[in-house]
Amino acid sequence: MNRERLDKWLADRTPYSRKEIKAFVREGAVRIGDRTVTDPSAYVQDGDSVSFRGEILAADKHIYIMLHKPKEVVSVSVAPGDRTVLDLLPEDYRRNGLFPAGRLDRDTTGFVLITDDGDFAHRILSPKKHVEKVYRVTLRDPAGEEYADRFSQGLLLGDGTQCLSAKLEQTDDPRCVRVTLREGRYHQVKRMFASLGNQVVELHRESIGGVSLDPQLPPGGSRLLRKDELDTMTE
Repeated sequence: MNRERLDKWLADRTPYSRKEIKAFVREGAVRIGDRTVTDPSAYVQDGDSVSFRGEILAADKHIYIMLHKPKEVVSVSVAPGDRTVLDLLPEDYRRNGLFPAGRLDRDTTGFVLITDDGDFAHRILSPKKHVEKVYRVTLRDPAGEEYADRFSQGLLLGDGTQCLSAKLEQTDDPRCVRVTLREGRYHQVKRMFASLGNQVVELHRESIGGVSLDPQLPPGGSRLLRKDELDTMTE
């Protein structure tokens, strides 16, 4: 049976430092099962129920969050003077080491994955994994009939960058299309349409790795990803 020191276990699952955690423990803010524990060096074992400041904490070491990013929010962990995606999280989701796995531009909306699991983020972001991201794109001008073929062939950007083959789907609105990418270059969607002489007016990420943004989440809202969703992302 695995076991871990209480102060480290709590520090991995909350936004507090080991020093702060030790103070909370000594103040009687932690219960393991039905007993209050005041020794930070006590151990947590598999199957233990741990309550911190009245809230039962998830046993999982890592956390995976689906966030509906609104406009004018930046996809970084820290940005003095700007509102970040981490600032939108409720208090009970916050912990040390959180970061957005992949970025959306300030004016782009939609699904942002936030986690503290670097290995998982790498599997999602690595170009070698070809995890698909789907975007709804509103254009200045109607999409040309040749756009789908050009995307399928792999567009050459203005700076000479060669993109992988991508999928473009028309909708009922000729100025609105869906684009599926298997890579994530800087400003890629905007640059792809710029190479065709068009301009992106609105950009919204609808899904990552086959997992769609929850329609029940309002802009700025978030929820934990389910295990089946995590499995789908890494299949």
